[in-house]
Amino acid sequence: MARDFYEVLGVPRTASQDEIQQAYRKLARKYHPDVNKDPGAEERFKDLNEAYSVLSDPKTRARYDRFGEDFRKIPEDFDERVAAGAGGGFRGRRTAGGPRVRYTTGFGDDFGAEGIDIEDLLGSMFGGGAARGGVPGADQEAELPLTVEEAYRGGRRTVTLAGPTGQPRRYEVDVPPGVTDGQRIRLAGEGGRGSGDAAAGDLYLRVRIQPHPRFRLDGRDVHVQVPVAPWEAALGATVPVPTPGGGTAKVTVPAGSSSGRRLRLRGEGMPNPRGANGDLYAELRVMVPPALGDRERELFEELAATSSFDPRRTR
Repeated sequence: MARDFYEVLGVPRTASQDEIQQAYRKLARKYHPDVNKDPGAEERFKDLNEAYSVLSDPKTRARYDRFGEDFRKIPEDFDERVAAGAGGGFRGRRTAGGPRVRYTTGFGDDFGAEGIDIEDLLGSMFGGGAARGGVPGADQEAELPLTVEEAYRGGRRTVTLAGPTGQPRRYEVDVPPGVTDGQRIRLAGEGGRGSGDAAAGDLYLRVRIQPHPRFRLDGRDVHVQVPVAPWEAALGATVPVPTPGGGTAKVTVPAGSSSGRRLRLRGEGMPNPRGANGDLYAELRVMVPPALGDRERELFEELAATSSFDPRRTR
């Protein structure tokens, strides 16, 4: 059963774009498969990404608000086609089999609870169905797996998918830098074929960023664990931090840091073509030598005898 995208994110239909983003980021942290091992977390995370990809785009959100779960079946230039092909409005034949789809054209025509046949609806846009123009092809969707590094850099990518006859088809896709998980890339006219002279549908590639051994994404923010030596954590140090772009940044570890402390590197996360870049969060992980030399052992024993620090003491 299809779920309401607003319910998935736990926001009202009147929520602002900022409220939608905040709700998504909060729930994505909670249900990310890397941190939530519950069997249903991964599916919940996918639902969140789908809901956010629709509601975070004002144009897509408006289409979803208008047409509900069937919004992808309706061409983006729906109103223009109605106006051009049906004189500013149309009447669709009601179906006898109960409610299939309910649409409002925007010209005052509400087809009520009985519903209308979607093929009749689309056919009427062209002045009488397949005989006088045809039915536009259906939009299609496929997944586009990317590594964190590929999503960060973007660029041209060759994608091979099964075509209508089962034969492989190759597509050249321009991936925008900083693409996020769940975001869709549109390939105009590469979807299902239309009947007659009608246009083909579009192909949407939904981005799926693959789990990474080092980086964890939260929207455009990137989290990475940074190992530090006990003396670096105790005395302070400047250490390198890997970035998703393939380079390194420097972060200052304050003296007296413990494992789990997060240090923020502003703007070093995933790029954002439309606004501020995400941030990179370096999470410190204090590491001890796996084996001690004689002198190292002496120094640690001297420290143990001298220090009054008790990590188990309640502060």
